[in-house]
Amino acid sequence: MTSLPAVAKEYRLPKYESIDDLTLGEAPVSQLGYGEVLLKVHAVSLNYRDLKIALNQYPLPLGQHIFPVSDAAGEIVQLGEGCKKFTLGDRVMPNFTRDHLTGGPTLSALLTAHGGAIDGFLREYAVVPEYCLVRVPEGWTYEEGASLPCAAVTAYNALMGLIPMKGGDTVLIQGTGGVSIFGLQIAVASGANVIITSSSDAKLELAKSLGAHAFINYRTHPDWEQEVLRLTDGEGVDYIVEVGGPGTLQKSFKCIKYSGIISSIGFVAEQGDPGNIAMLALARGVIFRGILIGSREQFEAMCKLFEVAGVHPVVDKVFKFDEAKEAYRYLESQKHVGKVVIRID
Repeated sequence: MTSLPAVAKEYRLPKYESIDDLTLGEAPVSQLGYGEVLLKVHAVSLNYRDLKIALNQYPLPLGQHIFPVSDAAGEIVQLGEGCKKFTLGDRVMPNFTRDHLTGGPTLSALLTAHGGAIDGFLREYAVVPEYCLVRVPEGWTYEEGASLPCAAVTAYNALMGLIPMKGGDTVLIQGTGGVSIFGLQIAVASGANVIITSSSDAKLELAKSLGAHAFINYRTHPDWEQEVLRLTDGEGVDYIVEVGGPGTLQKSFKCIKYSGIISSIGFVAEQGDPGNIAMLALARGVIFRGILIGSREQFEAMCKLFEVAGVHPVVDKVFKFDEAKEAYRYLESQKHVGKVVIRID
């Protein structure tokens, strides 16, 4: 274990206007309180949320002058008084929402979302409560571990959090971003049949290598919901991981099975008319569910599934710490498949 520095490098967002507002500086390493640990942050991963926060387009409350980025993996280098679960050197990941430990979210827990309402992890060292930590799966790199807290837990909650998906169910995954690829991997590991959409045939080829069963290029098939119905003999799918938002919702309702579940996660397709959601849901007896990431308990259960099934994250590209702005811009370009990571070392 190396000696701890008195001062460490960190990025902050002093204002929310553009990616260029990311500001690299230095500050003293914080002291520990009761039940807290000091993490040497080794890697972070970016989510669409991080981009929206930097551009002041995020719909939920934000803190002031925050450390951005919710997803991190690091090593415990110091333990505060009262810590019992972990030991020095343990490799861990903070849960996306610090105080969401079990069950559904609460208002008070949502106000502890890392990288938004409270400080995140685009920095060399971070002090966090021991209770929000989850072990990095055995044999994984820090870059892989940093990929999990937001996107993977969101996908797990969408498919396993309300009425758990089961083997033989059919799942529609929209797109090939972070949440979507994790949704694909979770569904395949659980024995479901997966239909996936993308605008890129190359990305669909990668999805095929990860176990997807059917593929729809929505540029070639703009009425992709009709292709979903064709692939399911007119029945529709049991689950939809809905990342488009207003621009795709009406199509999703047309190809969900009666009594199916649509999990609303993102708003990548912001342009469009979502229609009368109440009537659309009523017409097919559908559960339409908004997903607010997930609990530490779900995070731990998901890691067990990944370990048993041998699932590893798809890491598209790794940037250096001083290339954080370039990483954000690469995410913005939507050229990635899977996760965009920043290595802190």
